[in-house]
Amino acid sequence: MEKDLAGKVALVAGATRGAGRQVAVQLGARGATVYATGRTTRDKRSEMDRPETIEETAELVTAAGGVGIAVPADHLDADQVRTLVERIDTEHGRLDVLVNDIWGGELLFSWDAKLWEHDLDKGLRILRLAIDTHIVTSHFALPLLIRTPGGLVVEMTDGTAEYNAGNYRVSFFYDLAKSSVLRMAFAQSKELAPYGGTAVALTPGWLRSELMLEHYGVTEDNWRDACTAEPHFAISETPAYVGRAVAALAADPDRSRWNGQSLSSGQLAQVYGFTDVDGSRPDAWRYVVEVQDAGKPADVTGYR
Repeated sequence: MEKDLAGKVALVAGATRGAGRQVAVQLGARGATVYATGRTTRDKRSEMDRPETIEETAELVTAAGGVGIAVPADHLDADQVRTLVERIDTEHGRLDVLVNDIWGGELLFSWDAKLWEHDLDKGLRILRLAIDTHIVTSHFALPLLIRTPGGLVVEMTDGTAEYNAGNYRVSFFYDLAKSSVLRMAFAQSKELAPYGGTAVALTPGWLRSELMLEHYGVTEDNWRDACTAEPHFAISETPAYVGRAVAALAADPDRSRWNGQSLSSGQLAQVYGFTDVDGSRPDAWRYVVEVQDAGKPADVTGYR
């Protein structure tokens, strides 16, 4: 793969697993130096209590051809984030790409409980993890990012602005969290534009994260077996797909054309020509509207 991001410095906040991990790896595959942050290390687990670590992510970045640097950080802690950005400044004097992928709310939201039924402490914790962390990180990182014109901010969310505007997303707290991130990207785009920066919101499709594969009792090697229980899972994609979307944006000298927009991995694949690891180009959000939500039988023909 062309090392067109060699010399570029990226911060992927929330890179322990899932989309964040592969965003870091795919940036590394194109030569970037990537600071991978998260709360789970080989010495300590976060409340998610999962085995993936930021050290593993950094090693994968380096193995892919970049330079991976693991930094433990709780992005709700302003002092930790300030120290992180100061370190990047000291070591490189620049920040070219900021990816806000912090989430960690999978175990907190209810699929069924209404607002008045939902555990309030868990609901508010979701908002802190999904919204406040992004604000804290951008607050400290953007002054370094705008020092070099052309900086890119990617706010990772679930769902496009068009889809989320017309559809209720799972539960009150989940809906609010994912929609807020879309608006944060738009607001940052307005503030960054005078400095030559670009901010976008980006969503993967149905993500085959580590957690999702475990949920269906499959691995990446036999993931199609899950389609027996959930036929629409056939449109799912690996985290590498959205990682390649971020890398394509970062390498595009004309990325400012996307400033303020809500984008998806499938949409950008059509523009930049990258594929998922199996060579396909799943277009999940078009599929969701035209097939899944329309009540049609699962059929990915023409959608991947």
